Amino acid sequence: MSTPSFGIIGMAVMGRNLALNMLDHGVDVVVHNRDPELTTAAVAASGGRLKGAASLQELVRELPRPRRILMMIKAGAPVDSVLEQLEPLLSPGDVVIDGGNSWYVDTQRRQRAYAEAGLHFVGSGVSGGEEGARHGPSLMPGGEPAAYAAIAPVFEAISAKTESGPCVTHCGPDGAGHFVKMVHNGIEYADMQLIAEAYHVLARVGGLGPERLAEVFAGWNQGVLQSFLVEITARIFTVRDPDSEGFLVDRVLDRAGQKGTGRWTAQVALTHGVPVPTIAAAVDARVLSSRKAQRVAMSSVLEGPTSPATAPDDLVQHVHDALYAAKITAYAQGFDLIAQVSHAEGWSVPLGELARIWKGGCIIRARFLDDIMAAYGSDPALSHLLRDTELRRRVTERQATWRGLVGLAVAQGVPVPAMSAGLAYYDSLRTADLPQNLTQAQRDAFGAHTYQRNDAAEELDERPFLHTEWLG
Repeated sequence: MSTPSFGIIGMAVMGRNLALNMLDHGVDVVVHNRDPELTTAAVAASGGRLKGAASLQELVRELPRPRRILMMIKAGAPVDSVLEQLEPLLSPGDVVIDGGNSWYVDTQRRQRAYAEAGLHFVGSGVSGGEEGARHGPSLMPGGEPAAYAAIAPVFEAISAKTESGPCVTHCGPDGAGHFVKMVHNGIEYADMQLIAEAYHVLARVGGLGPERLAEVFAGWNQGVLQSFLVEITARIFTVRDPDSEGFLVDRVLDRAGQKGTGRWTAQVALTHGVPVPTIAAAVDARVLSSRKAQRVAMSSVLEGPTSPATAPDDLVQHVHDALYAAKITAYAQGFDLIAQVSHAEGWSVPLGELARIWKGGCIIRARFLDDIMAAYGSDPALSHLLRDTELRRRVTERQATWRGLVGLAVAQGVPVPAMSAGLAYYDSLRTADLPQNLTQAQRDAFGAHTYQRNDAAEELDERPFLHTEWLG
């Protein structure tokens, strides 16, 4: 095989752009789409460099063994359908990759089924949107090491590049790649919500309009808050409405959509008993935003504060510091979730590597991922990011401003659910004695659920469970 070859199924924007990206890196690509018009359009967009296949059978015939086939199709039943059609056409050692946002438990099931047939199956996160797919995404493949070895040269070639290397790593066995991508998206939800809350406070409390907001966010993007999301936020504020006076952002309906990965992240966290309150608050905020008619109706009957607090003269700096501290805490929650589930599943996900590959190509790329890389570089067994000396210092130095900003927003009646949830998470982590002693006493009183004493001599997990007749 003189040049690497790949097959790609699914020629919507992401699949087409990944195919063109592969061509740019010397990979021969055969493409197929259920709708032949999309196949034809992709071949035309490539100037004839892509080879179109009219059927799955033709696509498989055109590829040398071991075949490498990437699916960029809708998650769920379509993936199962295509896998079922492909299986009898393939040979032992062939690799099929699902690059969509599939539920990681489905990926585990599919990997087992293909392994029984002597085939490799890889579930891979792909982040970066259309632009990333075309010019360099962040890739998060999971599966057997042999399967990753077969696709690694091409994945490394097409991925985004930073000074730390190609933005791709083997995340672990079976569903690890799709799990990591799911939590990446959960962090993305939190990051976007925190930025939205910063904007809301600056606009509602500080009275900043789009032109000034563009300047503020552009300035922030030159410092510790530098990130893709802060960068595009600054640019969004500069876009004027083509149909009326003013700026387009002010004409966008405040109903945020979602495709489910943030909700999955919160659900998995609940299942595994890992707190991710900032991510959960971001999901709730999108749900609340979708209930526009209810909010409009309630806005005329529910009263807010009558004596709102006065904004400080340095409001912009206060919002900056609160946003930075809250963002670090949100990323810490996501990494903690990955660590806990990785341990439960036996995946050994390389946490420091995730920070490295998220530095380029993906939506949550940010400057402080360097600090997260450094934290895991210093202590690969780090139990929580807020135990790292440097990250802890950065949050601690800003906690007073963070508290003041949340208090100001509450006093002004401006909702900041993610910022306040993150602060409560921080305070809960640093509190050795929480009030759930009363909760457990209540559970024992009404349901005989028992409790443990806090002054018992045994280690925590070895202390006996007791019951008391509290009410009689």
